[in-house]
Amino acid sequence: MKHSTLLIALLIFISSTGQAQKTKPEVFKAIDGKSQFYSDVAQKIWGFAEVGFQETQSSALLQQTLKNAGFQIEAGVAGMPTAFVATYGSGKPVIGILGEFDALPGLAQEAVPEFKPIAGQKAGHGCGHHLFGTASSAAAIAVKDWLIANKKSGTIKFFGTPAEEGGSGKVYLVRDGLFKDVDVVFHWHPGAKNSASYGSSLANKSGKFRFYGVASHAAGSPERGRSALDAVEAMDMMVNMLREHVNEHTRIHYVITHGGEAPNVVPAFAEAYYYVRHPDPTEVKATWDWVTKAAQGASLGTQTRFDAEVTGGVYNLMANETLAKAVYDNLSAVGGYVYTPLEKEFAEKIQQTFSQKPVLESTNEIEKFGADDNKGGSTDVSDISWVVPTAGLVTATWVPGTSAHSWQAASAGGTSIGSKGMMVAAKTLAGAMIDAFSNPKLIEDSWKELKKRRGENFTYEPLLGDRKPALDYRK
Repeated sequence: MKHSTLLIALLIFISSTGQAQKTKPEVFKAIDGKSQFYSDVAQKIWGFAEVGFQETQSSALLQQTLKNAGFQIEAGVAGMPTAFVATYGSGKPVIGILGEFDALPGLAQEAVPEFKPIAGQKAGHGCGHHLFGTASSAAAIAVKDWLIANKKSGTIKFFGTPAEEGGSGKVYLVRDGLFKDVDVVFHWHPGAKNSASYGSSLANKSGKFRFYGVASHAAGSPERGRSALDAVEAMDMMVNMLREHVNEHTRIHYVITHGGEAPNVVPAFAEAYYYVRHPDPTEVKATWDWVTKAAQGASLGTQTRFDAEVTGGVYNLMANETLAKAVYDNLSAVGGYVYTPLEKEFAEKIQQTFSQKPVLESTNEIEKFGADDNKGGSTDVSDISWVVPTAGLVTATWVPGTSAHSWQAASAGGTSIGSKGMMVAAKTLAGAMIDAFSNPKLIEDSWKELKKRRGENFTYEPLLGDRKPALDYRK
């Protein structure tokens, strides 16, 4: 009987788990020894390319991987069918690790160094989440084996978190109290460099504004119609005017997701999809309220009606220098990697599509530790970071100079370049988790820093309110 490559790797993987790995170098070596297995898992998920809340196969594969390694699985948590928690061990400390696996619409790209969409596929891993969930699984399993080898108590919790890309999946986990007993949380993200600094991000609130008018013949009886598209355009115009009067760090972006069916029919329905961002969640709330008033004004002015659905909302990332330093020390110990001649040839072709071309050797370098002031994006990891000390890292899974959410990122993520960066992350996360299990003061100091940064009277209130997960936001 002929077995698939992944099945053979799985059998080898199962037979090799639980072996004595008492020191960090032994743990790192064990992770390296399973690199082909984890690469196969990641590439399976890369091929699934499932968007937010629809990651059925991706979630199932990670769940099975962790279950085969001895973890207990609780699936469908916090009202999300593809969310899960995989637990091993008992007692304190409880160390959490995050794993994502959703893809992005419109980024189906072959693993080649030129723009070549995959025919018939609607989504692709342009942000590398197929690597994210896999590396975190590798780290969790390796640390489980380390706990066994050293006869240590404690609990590992792997959080399978769907719909990071606009669905705010982790927010529902926080809101439902799944992190209330966790001592610290580690995460990572694919990127174009190796870094473990600390910093913040932009808080973000997103949602859809839907307008309902009256259809009519656009030439024969336009006076009988009420254009929902007019309402969307009026709203967009007012929002673009208010940009002058909001805080300078505010970001507002939108798309018209539905504008009508035909030019000769007055559109009875139209929809706009909005994001509002700012470093301060309170400023996001205020601006969102203003944007909503613009929608209300557009509705009144066009004699249409509207409703608004908040589809996502995340805080800004709460930096934790204490925990970040532990991650950085492990990243420095693990180090980067170098390209093979074939990988270098691939990378050089990718870089021909860039205006700026950082040196390819930077994949073997570690960025200096410090405060990262880059606040250009948002993440639902942020909400976790306000309720439990959280730290992460970035590794070079893409060609230096690559932007996230690009065909170049999707392409490199489907090659050995992505897998190499993924294994750097897996080893770094495992080392940081071992530190947390071994050093109670690390956990204690990280909590002191969190409480100082957020203030003693902080009460968590999710920006998306009490709505249920927007399971159909990608449909």
